[in-house]
Amino acid sequence: MVTNSISPWISRFGGLIPISAGTVLDLACGNGRHALWLAQRGLQVLAVDRNPELLAEIDAAGISAIATRRIELEAGPSDALAALFQADRFSAVVVTNYLHRPLFPAILGSVAKQGVLLYETFAAGNEQFGKPSNPDFLLQPGELLALLAADAAGSWRVVAFEDGYAAGPKPAMVQRICAIKCGIKLAGGAASSLRIA
Repeated sequence: MVTNSISPWISRFGGLIPISAGTVLDLACGNGRHALWLAQRGLQVLAVDRNPELLAEIDAAGISAIATRRIELEAGPSDALAALFQADRFSAVVVTNYLHRPLFPAILGSVAKQGVLLYETFAAGNEQFGKPSNPDFLLQPGELLALLAADAAGSWRVVAFEDGYAAGPKPAMVQRICAIKCGIKLAGGAASSLRIA
């Protein structure tokens, strides 16, 4: 099932997800490397991807703490996406090496209060190292911070944020964030929408 080691970012901050907190969403899970690691920590995981072969490999591992679901994440609004991204559904959402901007409001809204967002993907400048090189798949400087600040569903405490060069596992420009959903944003800006710890 798992052929790659987990992201150092996920291993560094995955411990912020309380074991008894509920289900963790591993979005665009690929071969399930993070789903397996999270399940080994005692968490219930929903691993979602569009690739049925990869999901079948995860299922074949027979790990009861991991449920899988095949969903076309980029096909536009659907009943499957609406069911997946219910408000306050997940104790954490983990996303690595995947970017589809139209999903951001739904992703952020699906994180429960006190839930954790762990997001890591490629950023502008990565084209000098290879793929992805299409700007549609590269975050712009500070984009993850801006997306959290614009979230209408709640306020966030940023635990850590990085935007720049990563040497391994292969050279790349990346952007990554670990944030905790603090609560509900009040009308008129009465609550701070973004705090950096």
